[in-house]
Amino acid sequence: MSLALGCVADDYTGASDLANTLTKAGLRTIQTIGVPEEGRALPEADAVVVALKSRSIPADQAVARSREAEAWLRARGAAHVMFKVCSTFDSTDAGNIGPVMDALRAEAGAAIALVTPAFPETGRSVYQGNLFVGSVPLNESPLKDHPLNPMRDANLVRVLGRQSASPVGLVDTATVARGAEAVAARLQALAAEGKGAAIADAIFDSDLETLGRAIIGEKFSVGASGLGLGLARALVADGRGTQDAAGAAVGEPVGGAAACLAGSCSQATLQQVAAAEKIMPVMRLDPARLLAGADVVAEALAFAAERLAAGPVLIASSAPPEAVRALQAEHGVDAAGHAIEAALAAIAEGLVARGVRRLVVAGGETSGSVVDRLGLTAFLLGPEIAAGVPVLRTAGRPEPMLLALKSGNFGGPDFFGRALDMMA
Repeated sequence: MSLALGCVADDYTGASDLANTLTKAGLRTIQTIGVPEEGRALPEADAVVVALKSRSIPADQAVARSREAEAWLRARGAAHVMFKVCSTFDSTDAGNIGPVMDALRAEAGAAIALVTPAFPETGRSVYQGNLFVGSVPLNESPLKDHPLNPMRDANLVRVLGRQSASPVGLVDTATVARGAEAVAARLQALAAEGKGAAIADAIFDSDLETLGRAIIGEKFSVGASGLGLGLARALVADGRGTQDAAGAAVGEPVGGAAACLAGSCSQATLQQVAAAEKIMPVMRLDPARLLAGADVVAEALAFAAERLAAGPVLIASSAPPEAVRALQAEHGVDAAGHAIEAALAAIAEGLVARGVRRLVVAGGETSGSVVDRLGLTAFLLGPEIAAGVPVLRTAGRPEPMLLALKSGNFGGPDFFGRALDMMA
């Protein structure tokens, strides 16, 4: 395998988002769950996205896992490695974006890393270094109340500067408008000033294409799927990739039952759960009862077992921000989050044991826990359900499954129904 592009993603849903973007842009893409075991064969691909669950773990662990993934990708010919982060830059002042970026930049021997979480297709743009979610700054969006990584500062030069060991500069909109050569020159100038990273403005897809052309010849970058789009289009323009890669087939239909799980507490997922109640049975888990010792896993599986023969079901732990804060205050942020993720992962395992072969999961941390519990190792990319969310077909599993792994904020109100229709 000789890769045109290697990517290290800090969570599973973000990895699916990126792999979907690369596939649509013309790169044959495989998503692996963690670093593949030595000797394990993968289909031929132009790009591989190694999905880690490293966004919210201790920084030293995130660095170690990311370095292992980067080394695996380089060994398979990846001249450029992109560290994929969330388009809302989810992280605390301790990391993990800055520490991982510093480590991978050092491994690559790069003087400076271009960084942008912009992805206009999903409403993320960067202007003068400030991240906007739709029309509002990040710190005025619902992400200010993220249960794990509340984002209270929209200025990414400051945010990344608090995490990185090196100073952070800016490639502003005026520079991007002048083209790839101007961006490259600005990066060189910032590196000469001692900057180790530069936040790049991007408002339109054309800006992402400019950034991609400017850095495709470099060894390392950091960004959301929008930057992956720019890099992929630069590679395809240079003759790498396959123009017909978009919408890669997911093979024969997969039978068996279908189910949905929701662990995200984002406003988008809360609306999607409410909409799903009109088309399928929904069980809302009570996290307080779970943390008090109730066997909600058995209750959820009993609920599903009575209904799966008639059609899909949805099991949700999603709750409004005020309820999440109260739970965290009583039990602690980590304890509450881990208990809910573990319960949903156990429910997923039980559902698969009961014949579920098509599974929709909402929430980045929830998706990571489910995929790990099921022991899934790689996916082939299928058609797009919503921006950033493809149908995934398991690879290397005797009995195939179809999955959709959704970041909490992605998709419209009808997401669950739409996903199930496309996986039928």
